[in-house]
Amino acid sequence: MCMLFAVSSEEKFESNEYLKLFYRNSSKHPHGWGLAYLDSGDMTVAKESICACESHYLKDQLSRPISSKLLLAHIRYATIGNVDLDNCHPFSGTDRFHRRWTMIHNGTIFDFSPLRPYTKTQSGETDSERIFLYLKDKINEHRTDEKPSFEERFSILDKIVCDMSHGNKLNLLFTDGKYLYVHTNCKDTLFFLEKEHSVIFSTAPLTDENWKRVTFCTLLAFKNGKLAAQGTQHTNEYIESPENMKLLYRIFSNL
Repeated sequence: MCMLFAVSSEEKFESNEYLKLFYRNSSKHPHGWGLAYLDSGDMTVAKESICACESHYLKDQLSRPISSKLLLAHIRYATIGNVDLDNCHPFSGTDRFHRRWTMIHNGTIFDFSPLRPYTKTQSGETDSERIFLYLKDKINEHRTDEKPSFEERFSILDKIVCDMSHGNKLNLLFTDGKYLYVHTNCKDTLFFLEKEHSVIFSTAPLTDENWKRVTFCTLLAFKNGKLAAQGTQHTNEYIESPENMKLLYRIFSNL
């Protein structure tokens, strides 16, 4: 599966050393890399459909300080969707209120019927892109022309996560440009590290520091490195089954 990394910080946090450790895992996740960080009020997004360890572009990016209050990074192991740029994370776009959303995902959606229509409109083939488009559309359905407040956005997203996580692996890190939203429903697949004024997330611990498991089966929101909201505690733990693994192998064999 894919690997995720993110930062939420009160002050600009230089992530280069952690990013270098994170991208070293790309030899086992060779089907693309991505990086998004908040820069002058907007998200800068870079990605390629090659192994991160082979990317001269990424090497050049990491040769200069990458300092930001919000950052997402991803390395892809393809299960659904071909190895091409349209299937690389992060996915990013604006809602009708001109708010920019950026998302990375680790997992598989085996069955969630509201995502099916997006197979006809998405740019690539991944279930991850369908999740992103669905999240954005649900925000767009907000009942007034006024921008939904954080509390309203969080309520919408909390319901989506509770519904979509049933029977599916849903490790998500996404941002609306101010808040970092975090969710995992698969044990020991997302960890966090608290630093001064910052919190770092990773699929696996990257250093010998005091990494902890992310709160399980609950949507969390962080702002400026601090927990801002905690959603519904659901019971939709994802446990790999022989049936699901057989399905993944069949899908992967067709890439």
